[in-house]
Amino acid sequence: MGPDPGENASLVFFLVIAKPLSMIDTLPKVRGTYTENKILADLTWLRVGGPCDVLFQPVDVDDLVAFLSALNPEIPVFPIGVGSNLIVRDGGIRAVVIRMGRGFNTISIDGNLVTAGVAALDQHVARKAADAGLDLTFLRTIPGAIGGAVRMNAGCYGSYAADVFVSAKAVTRAGEVVTLSADDLNFQYRQSDLPDGWVLVEVTFKAPYGDTDALKKRMDEQLTKRNASQPTKERSAGSTFRNPAGFSSTGSEDDVHDLKAWKLIDDAGLRGFQLGGAQMSEKHPNFMINTGDATATDLEKLGEEVRKRVFKSSGLTLQWEIMRVGEPAEGEK
Repeated sequence: MGPDPGENASLVFFLVIAKPLSMIDTLPKVRGTYTENKILADLTWLRVGGPCDVLFQPVDVDDLVAFLSALNPEIPVFPIGVGSNLIVRDGGIRAVVIRMGRGFNTISIDGNLVTAGVAALDQHVARKAADAGLDLTFLRTIPGAIGGAVRMNAGCYGSYAADVFVSAKAVTRAGEVVTLSADDLNFQYRQSDLPDGWVLVEVTFKAPYGDTDALKKRMDEQLTKRNASQPTKERSAGSTFRNPAGFSSTGSEDDVHDLKAWKLIDDAGLRGFQLGGAQMSEKHPNFMINTGDATATDLEKLGEEVRKRVFKSSGLTLQWEIMRVGEPAEGEK
């Protein structure tokens, strides 16, 4: 006699569907925080940009070292600070974006050496140095953090990060901590050299001595001048284009403006020029602002149109100072 069909009635068969791995599941274990598909508009001063694959916020240098040491070398990384000089395109960034936060914002002073984590704000470094009788006043009006100031060799009033730079510490893509000299970074006007995937973590400056009260007074005067001439209350990313002159405004009465980007834009009739939600500021024509609903595409198209019209007007080609990264939104070029 064959088996009774009822004998197996109590057997239950399950169809197990494996949950697909997220990218985070494939990344090294860290003490910091991972966030998948983080919208980067939340992290940039212009408030535009699509998502990154993963945002990693390391706790400290050791956490960053452990992460990079264990990360698959085929996975790209992109470090950011406070996003003050950045347009992230609407399609976002296909990489792990590393954002340096509280574990990288310390400031210490030894004699006339000022050592700051890359997430320390430029203005905080300037103020703390002044309290110690050290002159880093040029940093007071520069938007952003120290890491960006070094990467872009930021400067104003005739002084630049390279002028006071002593050394920097960085973590390589392979997770090795290295010390970099000025020669290693090869400072130039509004740029320095750093291999892809390397992450600056700390910078040391050698600052001239000065009188604390005099330094604070100078910074107050610089702030007043900046607020009078720049759209500091708007969504901006500082200067949009580099000066063809090859140097920043000195702030002195004999400063020459013929080859300054703002003057070329103004002469081309583009002060206040607008495309979509993006506009060249009425107050300072080399400042691009998000009037409220701009996309990254609006901003980039505006910049390219300004470059085209300035070339037609002056024969000079403006070079972007704002860094543009990532991919366009689907369907855009």
